[in-house]
Amino acid sequence: MYLFIFRNFLQNVIVGAGPDGPYARAMRGEIAVSQLVSELEEDCKKFAASSGASLPEKFSVAQVFEDIMTQGKLNTAILQAAVALRNNGFTTCVLTNNWIDDGPQRHIMALTLSLLRRHFDLVIESCRVGLKKPDPRIYEYALGVLKAKPQEVIFLDDVGANLKPAREMGIATILFKDTDAALKELQDLCGIQLLGREETLPIACDPVNVTHGYVPIKPGVQLHFVEMGNGPVVCLCHGFPESWFSWRYQIPALAEAGFRVLALDMKGYGDSTAPPDIEEYSQEEICKVGGSALISGISQAVFIGHDWGGAVVWNMSLFYPERVRAVAGLNTPYKPANPKVDVMEMIKAQPLLDYQLYFQEPVTALLTGAFKLCLSRVRSTQSSRQAVSAPGLKPPGGLLAGLPEDPPPSQILAGADLQFFIQQYKKFGFRRPLNWYRNMRANWLWSLSAKGRKILVPALMVTAGKDFILHPNLSKGMEEWIPQLTRGHIEECGHWTQMERYRVHGGGGLARV
Repeated sequence: MYLFIFRNFLQNVIVGAGPDGPYARAMRGEIAVSQLVSELEEDCKKFAASSGASLPEKFSVAQVFEDIMTQGKLNTAILQAAVALRNNGFTTCVLTNNWIDDGPQRHIMALTLSLLRRHFDLVIESCRVGLKKPDPRIYEYALGVLKAKPQEVIFLDDVGANLKPAREMGIATILFKDTDAALKELQDLCGIQLLGREETLPIACDPVNVTHGYVPIKPGVQLHFVEMGNGPVVCLCHGFPESWFSWRYQIPALAEAGFRVLALDMKGYGDSTAPPDIEEYSQEEICKVGGSALISGISQAVFIGHDWGGAVVWNMSLFYPERVRAVAGLNTPYKPANPKVDVMEMIKAQPLLDYQLYFQEPVTALLTGAFKLCLSRVRSTQSSRQAVSAPGLKPPGGLLAGLPEDPPPSQILAGADLQFFIQQYKKFGFRRPLNWYRNMRANWLWSLSAKGRKILVPALMVTAGKDFILHPNLSKGMEEWIPQLTRGHIEECGHWTQMERYRVHGGGGLARV
């Protein structure tokens, strides 16, 4: 109640200061938020004194601004509508009155603007152009940037005074008070269905519009990576048969959350070097990359891995803990090597792992068919072997053996995404990525050298209920070896976690970021 009353008081102070007051000047970018807060504090004291009122003992303009920043939420339905409009050929723009934020909560402003720029074609900030709503000149400026005539524009705002000058210019306006009512009116004006739609996909990375880099790891060998964002480093490591593009939904989401994201093409994949020697793909060799100099200037990172990438990040945490700020494994559990059981004998004893035996020898496969089959979303309760034993496939002999000429379409990889994966594998095919499987005994022996050692960095294990190869049961007992382990579980998810469960959703762990 105090906050509500004080906000009303503050509103009266702001309005009373007029167009040359600190709030109006901040909206035009003439002062930053720290100076705005300071000047408003003085104006509030003067206003209270002149009106015979007394300010509360804990009076603080700074606290009100902090509460506004931390309690505010973006309207998800409007963001989804913006995506739908863009997908139907409309240009979308945010015209916002806001300040240059140099205060303690400035990361919230950065995150908000980053999110808006992902969902809208343009974001016009009053503080950057020196004009604020409802000054007619800012609408003229927006029309110029949009290269549009007034009658070609629809303008939504929750302040009636902001709509008046736009309407006088011939722009169609909608007063936003209720989300559904506003979207219904917008839907009627533009002719695009915005209500009752299925949730639209989050915006994924476009390979053309991201920063690509390369890091040498030894003479003649370099790793390709995609980079986005600023802040603490998060390194994403994919598995087989994938690429950095497997993380296309998580990269922008993590960047928005304030991280510098590096999504690797692991050795032998995509645009990374693919040495011919099998020994180059042992876990010991792979982890040397992160243990020595992953990217120039980075001393420590959060490592997140899926499938074979999960094995890499657990081994990084075990052998190079000084380089690991925290670690997360998707689907791939950590288990210490058992010195009493030869790893190849263990694989032979597990029917579900017979594909790994098949991968010990050179294999060939049609790329399109291989990806349609491998990157399929298994949601049934059958065993993995039953799931891939469709008509036209030879039982055992590996997941790619006897591949039909035209397998059923993948549920999670189609169109341009499928074609991107295919193009990535045309360079080297599957031979070099499969070399990861041909170091089982070498990996086992290397792991034995860490007998009794624990992973002590903060860790997250995300299991998937419908992954029949890396089943959640395999992760039992991890707490014994990883004291700081946190768990997440997604029941309705198969093996390809980061491509299946990509929406922001509470309680699902990093896989749902």
